Amino acid sequence: MTRTVSGPTDHVVVVGAGLSGLAAALHLRGSGRDVTLIEKNDTVGGRVGSVEAPGYRIDTGASVLTMPSLIAEALAAVGETFESTTPKIELVHLNPAYHTRFADGTSIDVHSDPKRMIDEVTAKCGPEEAARYRRLRQWLSDVFDSEFDRFIDANFDSPLDLILGKGALKDTLRLVALGGFGKLGARIDKLVTDPRLRRIFTFQALYAGVAPRKALAVYGAIAHMDTSMGVSFPIGGMRIIAESMADAFVGAGGTLLLGTGARSIEYAGGRARAVVTEDGVRHACDALVLTPDLLVTDRLLRDAGIEVKRKTRVSPSCVVVHGTVPTSISSAWESQSHHTIDFGENWEQTFTELTATRGRGRLMSDPSLLITRVSQSDSSLRVTRDGVTAEPISILAPCPNLESAPLDWDALTDPYVQDVLETLDRRGYGGLRESLTIDHIDTPKTWLKQGMIAGSPFSASHIFRQTGPFRRSNVVREAQNIVLAGSGTTPGVGVPTVLVSGKLAAARIDAQIR
Repeated sequence: MTRTVSGPTDHVVVVGAGLSGLAAALHLRGSGRDVTLIEKNDTVGGRVGSVEAPGYRIDTGASVLTMPSLIAEALAAVGETFESTTPKIELVHLNPAYHTRFADGTSIDVHSDPKRMIDEVTAKCGPEEAARYRRLRQWLSDVFDSEFDRFIDANFDSPLDLILGKGALKDTLRLVALGGFGKLGARIDKLVTDPRLRRIFTFQALYAGVAPRKALAVYGAIAHMDTSMGVSFPIGGMRIIAESMADAFVGAGGTLLLGTGARSIEYAGGRARAVVTEDGVRHACDALVLTPDLLVTDRLLRDAGIEVKRKTRVSPSCVVVHGTVPTSISSAWESQSHHTIDFGENWEQTFTELTATRGRGRLMSDPSLLITRVSQSDSSLRVTRDGVTAEPISILAPCPNLESAPLDWDALTDPYVQDVLETLDRRGYGGLRESLTIDHIDTPKTWLKQGMIAGSPFSASHIFRQTGPFRRSNVVREAQNIVLAGSGTTPGVGVPTVLVSGKLAAARIDAQIR
């Protein structure tokens, strides 16, 4: 029997209105609980947040949306749909999901549609490689199907849950037979030979904070979500997801308090009795869900006298530059896709630089970059600046976290950004450096200021001891009524997984939630 919160659970306080907190709040409100959701910022969304810029809003968080059915599931808990909320969620399927560019001047579009992708691989890599791609696609699908219900969308009380319980041993053995507990890089290398395809189906390991040669093959599930299940974009921007979920929660009778940070937990007799907010107000609770990143969550627990012993290995971080560029400039670039991954040549070296520990991390010597251009999918997001039509653009450059490389980002940010822009200019994004109006930059320092451990928005890495049942539990074992959600706990990092984490936290409070 999976462990659940003991005692009364009528009134639940959820700290943090990111996607995991919103999902937990919706599922709990749908189960009849009285739920208060508190958020330190003035907007909802957390890692899918936004900031104001001249004439437009910038999405500062995740730009890749997969498995939108998990959003629909959370909304359905309170009887809402994509169409019934304000704002409504209207999704555009990205085709291609990614445009990938390589140092040799070639490019490959990544399509979720199998026929289009097979045609693309045939044209760019040859028919023999297309046959190998078919086998790879099937393997990715098999891995995902074997692990999602049992290992992602499920609560663990012990590693023994991998073999105990109805069907557990069978599912685990199937994943073993698929090579899921081997190494991702080695498995992909066996299935396809073109080095460009190997990158396309392993770069997702960066989200997990592990080099492909070290990542478990089970993380092929992330590649499956990205490349086979499809990537979507909500009209209006990624922030629409969180705003719609918040609207559904409030419409169902939930209490949402923005600009209300949690200062402390009132804890006695093994139970959280209340959360005291920065304004001094006491919010009584029967159960408590903590969704901030581990840096904030662990501070709240320790200050309440709850011991936190576990040492965490943290994923690499990133620098993200947000701004606008005139469409007269950007329309001349080779890629006109929503997402472009521009790979450097020295792929292995890049992961070595980013994932080194104990101060040995380095900035990428040969950058691989993600360029996001949202108005390619939603033209209403274009802006007019000084009479000139411009499009928003975001450039993400992975970098070491502050434990891996304690760099002085106050001094480093401006010259590093210029280096990144120069690199893109050399790679064919003509005029970008001169014409880009920069409106916002995030670095490991700004992520740290937002409460993210080691200045990384990707939280705890998915090394073996932080994977599946070995990852930070969503149960606080010293407390009878505190559970966790978010990217630092099970099942892990990414939009789909944090939505799942919110539901799993809610299920610890009400076992009827599935």
